[in-house]
Amino acid sequence: MSAATVAVQGSGWGWLGYDKESGALKIATCANQDPLEATTGLVPLFGIDVWEHAYYLDYKNVRPDYVKAIWQIANWKDVAARLSAAKA
Repeated sequence: MSAATVAVQGSGWGWLGYDKESGALKIATCANQDPLEATTGLVPLFGIDVWEHAYYLDYKNVRPDYVKAIWQIANWKDVAARLSAAKA
């Protein structure tokens, strides 16, 4: 997920989503503010905002450091609850 998120050109989001049809977790990216579910059919479980406003003050233009730091504060209990709800 980190590599895909860092590779977003310009502004956008990196996502971990749930595919209800296959029952699989999938990585996706969306440009700008395009919604994950409407554009990919995936249920959003965890998103990383890579618009510059999300990281520029702390990380300047070093997006990879910002994305790496996100993993230290991710709320995995919330992600697990979202996954359980998506499977229901």
